[in-house]
Amino acid sequence: MSVELFTISPQGPFSLAEAASFGFGQREGRDTGTGQTPQMRLAFCVDGYATQAGVEVRQDAAGDVHGTAFLPPGTDPAAVREQVARVLSLDHDASEFVRVGERDPVIGRLQAAAPGLRPPLFYSPYEAAAWSVLSARRPARQMMQVRALMSETHGHVFELAGQRLAAFPTPSRLLRVESFPGLGPDKIERLHGVARAALEGRLDVGALKALGPEAAMTELQSIKGIGPFYSALIVIRGTATSRGVVASRAGSRGKR
Repeated sequence: MSVELFTISPQGPFSLAEAASFGFGQREGRDTGTGQTPQMRLAFCVDGYATQAGVEVRQDAAGDVHGTAFLPPGTDPAAVREQVARVLSLDHDASEFVRVGERDPVIGRLQAAAPGLRPPLFYSPYEAAAWSVLSARRPARQMMQVRALMSETHGHVFELAGQRLAAFPTPSRLLRVESFPGLGPDKIERLHGVARAALEGRLDVGALKALGPEAAMTELQSIKGIGPFYSALIVIRGTATSRGVVASRAGSRGKR
């Protein structure tokens, strides 16, 4: 396994501490680090979904974000950096959002309540779709535990800043999971459908962005178990489209 370092200089305000404490989906929002240096631990399937990566992310006093990426053989460091930027909403300039808060007192109050917050997104449309299937009609906390156990059992486990964190199984590995505690046959079948869609390229960020939000949501609903609500979740919180960025900023802070 190789170790790669990278730095992202945010355009506009950004607080890693706020991002690390933001809970939604499978995130509990407790990864705030210790001491005076905010940090975040990330473990995920890299775009393309053939390999996985673990990343320790820290922010210095000047605001720059520094990543230490742990990469299995064959993992592209540039792709990992780009994906981390997207997940932390650092792939765009947030200066205009500040000006929105200056014009709109409601947005301004939200900005003041969580300075520098850019809510983290799902790691990818694939992982957003898998979470949609797991969490449908089931308690979120229970399914967070199932997801974590499945990641430990069938994914790649990384040691990040003194803690173990497992990445969700790649689609090819997920297809080999025939049963799992806490999941009935219907859930397994639908997870396999998500995995096949990912391998076919139907959950690639670029492909979904090229379709545009409405067409992308229609396409996603062809995957069994993904309806209108979850298709919107995948587009908004999985691809970081401009529409999704605005929607996530306007949303309330807390669990989704």
